[in-house]
Amino acid sequence: MADPKLLIELDERIASVREAMRTVTEQAAAASGAASESRMADRIAELEQQLATLQNERDALS
Repeated sequence: MADPKLLIELDERIASVREAMRTVTEQAAAASGAASESRMADRIAELEQQLATLQNERDALS
């Protein structure tokens, strides 16, 4: 059985990354210019990777 504290920590980190993704998505919608859009797309891709990694860790523990 996985350590409940570890699961809680992972759930909190997952929630934090999801919130960051929502924020960046909102910023991207408001931004204009190719450079801004490219940076936002890169940041979203980075956050998606972090989320996938955390979800895989969480799944492995449950």
